[in-house]
Amino acid sequence: MNQSPMPDPTPNSAPSLPAHRSGFVSFVGRPNAGKSTLTNALVGTKVVITSNKPQTTRTVVRGIVHRPDAQLILVDTPGLHRPRTLLGERLNDLVRTTLSEVDVVAVCFPANEKVGPGDKFIVNEVGKVRRTIKVAIATKTDLATPEQIADHLLAIARLGVETNTEWAEIIPVSALEGDQVGLLSDLLVALLPEGPQLYPDGDLTDAPEQVLAAELIREAALEGVRDELPHSIAVVVEEMGLREGRDEDKPLLDIYASLYVERDSQKGIMIGHKGARLKEVGKTARLQIEALLGTPVYLDLHIKIAKDWQRDPRQLRKLGF
Repeated sequence: MNQSPMPDPTPNSAPSLPAHRSGFVSFVGRPNAGKSTLTNALVGTKVVITSNKPQTTRTVVRGIVHRPDAQLILVDTPGLHRPRTLLGERLNDLVRTTLSEVDVVAVCFPANEKVGPGDKFIVNEVGKVRRTIKVAIATKTDLATPEQIADHLLAIARLGVETNTEWAEIIPVSALEGDQVGLLSDLLVALLPEGPQLYPDGDLTDAPEQVLAAELIREAALEGVRDELPHSIAVVVEEMGLREGRDEDKPLLDIYASLYVERDSQKGIMIGHKGARLKEVGKTARLQIEALLGTPVYLDLHIKIAKDWQRDPRQLRKLGF
């Protein structure tokens, strides 16, 4: 009686699983290019503040995307720009340091704006970082027509040629509408090195809770302010902790924070008529912090003046820059 041959017992006969990948991707671009909104869209929840005011981001916050096949750590940086203050110089230094430490640099070009000198400045800066993979992302495609997007992609490709930058990918995305966000995640993961999980399951960011709270307060303060005010606003969380003596099932997080501006007139704007504006900022920030941390919050917020802090090294250190 003929017997069929036994299956080969060698390990090679087992189907191999795709290797797990992990690494860091940094989003860069002009101020207000959609980097923070894109970070939040990929992570699936809000981990960095967004605003229509340029230069909203002042800290490097990592958003963490967990996938069965990969862990993608997104580094959201302040916008690279030609600095006018000591603060601006320090933010640019922060970006350059970050770019030298990541696996992929993704340059964001808003599709509703023409590719211009500011973009060329950034791509040239990115080009100084050797051996790092470069990707181009056309952001905010929901604000452009298909014809505008096509022209925009061609302009990005031309800029790559002009600056001797090799784009590993050029992809249009709308973070607001979720269009091609999943595809972008796949493309970025494919460019990462093989490696283990770097952060525990469930971690969405490695930013300390005090930094997140301060950023959410600043985001609330930025809403509706005049053009000259955004750069003058800084927030410091002076004290933060669970209130003692409360039942475990009824926690309350106490946050005492100071919102700094540079002049008396700005203080008046932030407080508003009979304190209405400050009250609204506090309410908006409190709800956002509660949503992020999952704990009821008592927020005590005060306005303070730090004269010309953006140009004063001592005050910049005090405010964490």
